[in-house]
Amino acid sequence: MSIPAPPGDPQPRDPFAPPPADLSPALPTPPPHGPYGRPYGTPVSVNAFAVAALVLGLLCFLPVAGLVLGLVALRQIKRTGQSGRGMALTGVALSSAGAVLWAAVLSTGLASRAWEGFTDAARGNEVLALEEGDCFDAPGGLEGYTSAVDTVPCASGHDGEVFGIATLPGGAHPGDAEIGELAEERCDALQDRYAMDTWAVPADVDVYHLMPSPESRRFGDRAITCVFARIDHGPPLTGSLRCDPSTLGPDQVVFLSTANAVDAALYEEPEETPEDGLAAHRAWAAQVRDVLDEQIEALRAYTWPSGARGPVGALVADLEDARAAWDRASTAADADAYAAHHVEAYAYVDGPAAVTARKALGLAAEPPYPGPDEGGDSAAQV
Repeated sequence: MSIPAPPGDPQPRDPFAPPPADLSPALPTPPPHGPYGRPYGTPVSVNAFAVAALVLGLLCFLPVAGLVLGLVALRQIKRTGQSGRGMALTGVALSSAGAVLWAAVLSTGLASRAWEGFTDAARGNEVLALEEGDCFDAPGGLEGYTSAVDTVPCASGHDGEVFGIATLPGGAHPGDAEIGELAEERCDALQDRYAMDTWAVPADVDVYHLMPSPESRRFGDRAITCVFARIDHGPPLTGSLRCDPSTLGPDQVVFLSTANAVDAALYEEPEETPEDGLAAHRAWAAQVRDVLDEQIEALRAYTWPSGARGPVGALVADLEDARAAWDRASTAADADAYAAHHVEAYAYVDGPAAVTARKALGLAAEPPYPGPDEGGDSAAQV
């Protein structure tokens, strides 16, 4: 007979049975952690500021920004443990060197010269280096797109002299035909400022304009170079044609200013004949009358040197007669009456009184074209 086990006594364990299962809940074992609280094995990110500092350091065009970003990156990397310390250090070093280089370039003025050299070389257009008052030789001539020029002293023989630089308007680049029209208009306006004494410009000298080449336009070239040169490849020019307030006396400047104002008004004569456009011609005659009125007052108001008072006074008397003739032309009843007053008015243009006044003021005294006393129809030659 067997004896039962006492209450609460466990059953004896079978030595050959498997161990009992552990029925208690399993708790996760935390993985080991490295520095900065990051678990071992976690990928390390690259600091973005370090990458930016390296890029700016290599490009070297914003050295200050690259230096600042590199220092910020080093500070963040030290705190967060990100990678990129080498890139940040390289960026700081390159940006520091770039900042020193830029400071040296700017302090010596090399930047502007380097840029000019780059643009000139890129454009292949040496005309860009010409400035007002320069005299030059053009081995390839002045026709078409002139790119190769040699600056020479004005006292020696030369092909051309620059009297102004005009700039094309912004926006889309106009075509060749429009550029030519703009160049002619703007060079004509600059001509009288540079060579105020138009009588001193030789008759075989004409105005040329050097336009931007198609290649230079792609680099933003909008400069038109206005030059004096011999007509039909004549003999070289000798000496400068500059005749402006920098080379003239105040008496000469006042006289030439009034003469050029009258000439400018005369150049506005309508192209159509009086028979086809009498109203336009009468309006133009009224404009010439008004300009003469202004210039007569200017000549009277100025205090002339004693040797020029008489000659200038005689010229003023001629201009008053011309003003009266233009006034009659402005109210002419028909084309025939207009033509008669027109011829009468032009008889006083650049006549003997103007020659005498110019001599008294030390200006060129030979008209650039035959006057009414030298043969030919003066009205047809203006």
